[in-house]
Formats: sequence, C-alpha cells, structure tokens
Amino acid sequence: MPFLADALSRVKPSPTVAVSSKARELQAAGVDVIALGAGEPDFDTPQNIKEAAIDAIERGETKYTAPDGIPELKAVICAKFRRDNDLDYTPDQVIVSTGGKQVLFNALMATLNEGDEVIVPAPYWVSYPDMVRLCGGDPVIIEAPLETGFKITPAQLESAITPRTKWFIFNSPSNPTGAGYSRDELKALTDVLLRHPHVWVLSDDMYEHIAYAPFEFCTPAQVEPALYERTLTVNGVSKAYAMTGWRIGYAAGPRDLVRAMVKVQGQSTTNPCSISQWAALEALSGPQDYIPRSRAAFERRRDLVVERLNAIPGMVCPKPEGAFYVYPSIRAFIGKISPNGKPIENDEDFATELLESEGVAVVFGAAFGLSPNFRISYATSDAALTEACTRVARFCRSLQDV
Repeated sequence: MPFLADALSRVKPSPTVAVSSKARELQAAGVDVIALGAGEPDFDTPQNIKEAAIDAIERGETKYTAPDGIPELKAVICAKFRRDNDLDYTPDQVIVSTGGKQVLFNALMATLNEGDEVIVPAPYWVSYPDMVRLCGGDPVIIEAPLETGFKITPAQLESAITPRTKWFIFNSPSNPTGAGYSRDELKALTDVLLRHPHVWVLSDDMYEHIAYAPFEFCTPAQVEPALYERTLTVNGVSKAYAMTGWRIGYAAGPRDLVRAMVKVQGQSTTNPCSISQWAALEALSGPQDYIPRSRAAFERRRDLVVERLNAIPGMVCPKPEGAFYVYPSIRAFIGKISPNGKPIENDEDFATELLESEGVAVVFGAAFGLSPNFRISYATSDAALTEACTRVARFCRSLQDV
C-alpha cells in the first residue's frame, strides 16, 4: 500500500505470535491442539503480587506516572541489581517500560543511525533483527550451531565487529535454545569487547531466574566491570514471576543513554501501567519463594522433554542450561515425505505438517535464524508435554523416504 512507511518493508510479523494465534484459532474451531509456541509460564501470578495490584487500585494509584516509572519501583530495581548482580545503579540510571520488548526498542531507536550495525547471535529471539531494521540499523548475524552448544566463540565475535558496529546483543539463558554462557565463556567475550570501545552491550537477562544447576547465571557488566559504562542491562518480571500480561520490563545503564530512552518513551507510550508498576514492586521486593518452586517445575519438564525427544531416532535435543525452551535438530527428517504426501524441505514444512497431522504447534527454526530445528516451549503441564512428545514421535515415524 503506497501510504505505508518504507521501514515496514524491512520487517515481518512475529512468527511466534503467528503460531500462537493459529493454535488458538484451531482450538476455537474444536481442533485438538497442543500449543507449545508461546514463551509464557503456565503458572498464575503469585497471590501477593495480585494483592499488591488490588491494593494499588483501592489506593487510587490509577493516574499517570513519570514516563520512566514510579520512584518506589526504580528504587527497588536498583536494590535488585545490587542483590542479584553486584551492580550499583541510581534511580536516574533506570527506566521502566511496557515490557522488555519496549526497553529494547527504546534503546535501539534512541541510538541507531542509518547503516549502524548490531551484532546478533543466532539462534536469536525473533524480534531482535526486525527491531534493528525498523530502527534503521543492519543486523549482523553470527551463527552458533548445535556443535558449539548454540554459543558463539570469541573469534566469531571479533571477526563480526567493524567500525560501524554499535551494539552487541547478548541473551543468556537464551530464547530459543536455553543455552547459557558460563562466567569463563562470558569473560572471553567481554575480553573481545574491551578491545573495541565503540561497541556497546545490550544484555537481555529476561531468563536470569530460570537457570538450572550447576549452571550459574551472570551478566556482562558483572563479569567485566570495565564495560559498566557501555552496557544496558535489561530485565523484567514477565518470565520470573509469571507476569507476561502485566507488561513490565526495566533496564539500567549509563545516564545519557537512559535519558535518551526516556525521551523516546515519553513521545510514544509515556508511562507503563501504574497498577502493573506497583505489582512489579511487590514482585521484586516481596517474598521470592515462588522462583525456586517454579524453577524446579521447569527443570522437571525440561528433563521430561529432552529425554522423550532424544528417544526419537534421528532427533538431537541438547539439554538447556536455562529458560523454558528446547531447540532440537531435525536434520535427519529433511527430505522425507509427510503423511499428507508433502515433502519436508525445511523446518517450516516440518512444523506445518506436525500441526496439521498431529495437532502440535511449535515454532520452526528459521524464525530464529538457525535451521533445521524447531522450538518447543515447555512452559505447560507435564501431561500436555508427555502427550505432545508422543505425537511428535508418531509424526516422525510416519515420515517416509522419497
């Protein structure tokens, strides 16, 4: 359409949202679908957090707030960074936004000029490259294959940096693979970044609290304090506290960067929901016993899915260090024929035929920049996961050689 912005031609709709929407449509039509596409905990928001939101409503906390968040929440975020990450920030270094996605978008919109490059390891969260493009930058993709544990090497990072590089986006534990970088692995990457002072670090720590022993979470500015002044550390309450619909993300970083991000936010959405901010305050400062309970459930589900998928001949499913996703390789099934007589030429074909034949909705690997794979979110019940794995195994057995 001629009146649409040229920038829209550089981006595509979110594949994960599309898969979830398709699954809901089929379920509404009476089709038996197990939806494993959404990155959303199936647990309810903890009661103390809900009660804090109700209390805020009853107190009349229903007006506009400062664009970058209420002072009480920003103070608690500073305390969280000190408590969990050994990072010291002041409230003027903090921004609260409508979800982690807006934090990332604000940062890129506030900093990218035409032709600036942003290094994005693949597999990546689907929105990273498109947000870069929408903000006028060029994503530079580094592939991290299964053979390296879905993690990039220092040499790869070194070779990807150019004079035009502005950001390095780092996500550990990762969506979509659950891969987590150890402190030594991360230190090796930060050593590279120290040699390139024009490159800033955007660390997406959204899955910080969903990490499984013996893996220990760490974040770049914590591992290498010399990067503190050029690192934006991003987090939120969506995954750790089952608060996806509340839409609260936050970040801390250099004051000038945060001020620029607040300027972007002030001319777009202004403040995040006032009620959600008070709920997030309780999440971060109240009892934390929900986190180990939910993490134990996710770890049990991870082990269930990894064991069941690896029992399928030809499928290779690494065990993730964190998050609530697995990213199995389906290389052995490319080139086969589905029960509907359609060739499986790529992982999108695999996911499409799996949904049509067995009613299991997953996200194909090309959406995350690395094929042939698919992503399963195991943030659902053990029973649903067991049945889904049974269906995936049946589907794989049904595929025929050409």
